[in-house]
Amino acid sequence: MHELGVVIKVVKNVEDFARKNGVTNIETLVLQIGALASVIPRFVENCYPMAVKGTMLEDTRLKIEVLPANARCRACETVFNALKHKSVCPHCSGGNPEMISGNEFMIKEIVAC
Repeated sequence: MHELGVVIKVVKNVEDFARKNGVTNIETLVLQIGALASVIPRFVENCYPMAVKGTMLEDTRLKIEVLPANARCRACETVFNALKHKSVCPHCSGGNPEMISGNEFMIKEIVAC
């Protein structure tokens, strides 16, 4: 499970940001994870307590927002959910869409107390 290493890196980045900006108490950490990302939200949630133990984030709440895997049809420009429609445009049945979202993994928000 590579999620633990990824979350440890996120914790270090958040701690660095907090120190540089004078933040001493963080209530919530919000992550955005794309539906096609190589990081699995459930695994991130499971390893989060281990990753924050002994850090300034130890008492924080983790919130994860899963972003959809959106694609744009190259034929008709329709934007659609690629997973729901199995990468086939629901408007014109075109294949080979351009992926426009779904691979993200980012810190969206740090909520300080």
